Amino acid sequence: MPLAMNREVFITCAITGSGSTQDRSPHVPRSPEQIANSAIAAAKAGAAIVHCHVRDPETGKPARDLKLYREVTDRIRQSDTDVVLNLTAGMGGDLVFGGVEQPLPPVSGTDLVGATERVAHIAECRPEVCTLDCGTMNFAEADYVATNTPGALRAMGGMMTELGVKPEIEAFDTGHLWFAKQLVEEGILKADALVQLCMGVPWGAPDDLNTFLAMVNNVPDSWNWSGFSLGRNQMPYVAAAVLAGGNVRVGLEDNLMLDRGVLATNEQLVERAVTIIQNLGAKVVGPEIVRERLNLTKQAPV
Repeated sequence: MPLAMNREVFITCAITGSGSTQDRSPHVPRSPEQIANSAIAAAKAGAAIVHCHVRDPETGKPARDLKLYREVTDRIRQSDTDVVLNLTAGMGGDLVFGGVEQPLPPVSGTDLVGATERVAHIAECRPEVCTLDCGTMNFAEADYVATNTPGALRAMGGMMTELGVKPEIEAFDTGHLWFAKQLVEEGILKADALVQLCMGVPWGAPDDLNTFLAMVNNVPDSWNWSGFSLGRNQMPYVAAAVLAGGNVRVGLEDNLMLDRGVLATNEQLVERAVTIIQNLGAKVVGPEIVRERLNLTKQAPV
C-alpha cells in the first residue's frame, strides 16, 4: 500500500460514550449541560464533528431519553460555536444472557427495542450525522452481545437516509464493511458513505497495523473514512489514520488519559490531535468544509 497521506483532516470528538467510565474520571460529562459544554469546548479546540451519547444526570449511566438528547442538541445549536452534530444510534441493541448454562431469559442490562425506537431521537433532533453499528458483536463483557441484525440495520439505515441524516457506519471488523457495501448496493445507504474504523475494541478488529490496513483497503474509494483506537493507542492512531489517508477521532468515549497518570478533558485530547496532525504537515479543517465534503444537510429540529 503506497503512502496516501490525507492533507486536510477533520477531527471527530466522541464526548462521553456509553461505557462504564462515569466513575473513573470527573471529566466524563453526565448532564446534558455538561455534555453540551464539553462538545462546544472540543469544537473550539478544533473538532469539526462532535459525537454524542447521553447519560442519566444522577448516576452517569447511559440513557436513551429523548428529552436528554433534545437538551444536548438544543444547547449545542444555540451556542455561538459551529460544529457538525453526530448522535449515536447504537443504544437499544443490548442483550445480556443469563450465563453459559442458562442463557435465557436475558438478565438485567438487556435493552432491546425495535428499529423505530432506536432512531426516535434521530427523528426528533435531526442531527447531520448519526451512527450505524454495522454488525452484531461480542464485547469484552462475558455474556453481553451488541445486536445489530441485517434486518434491523436495513430498517434503521433506510430511516436515517429518509430523514436526510447521514449514517456514520461503525465498522468493528471487516465483515461490517462487507455488509455496509451491501447496504449501499441495495440503495439503503447512499454511495458517498461515511465510515468509522473502530480498532482495538474487544472482540472486534485488533489495532495492529496489519489489521488496520486491511480495514482501510476494504473502504471503497468513493467513501470518506475516519479511524480510532482505544486508551494509550488513541494518539498513535491519529498519526496512523492521517498517514493512511483518513480522518481521526479522539475523545473520552475511547480514552480517559492525556498522559500517564493525567486525566484528560475532551478539549485537551482534541488539542493533542491537532498538534499531531499539524506536525505531520497536514491541515485541520472545520465544519463548513466537512459539510461540503460529506454532502451534509444542516437541519433544525422539527
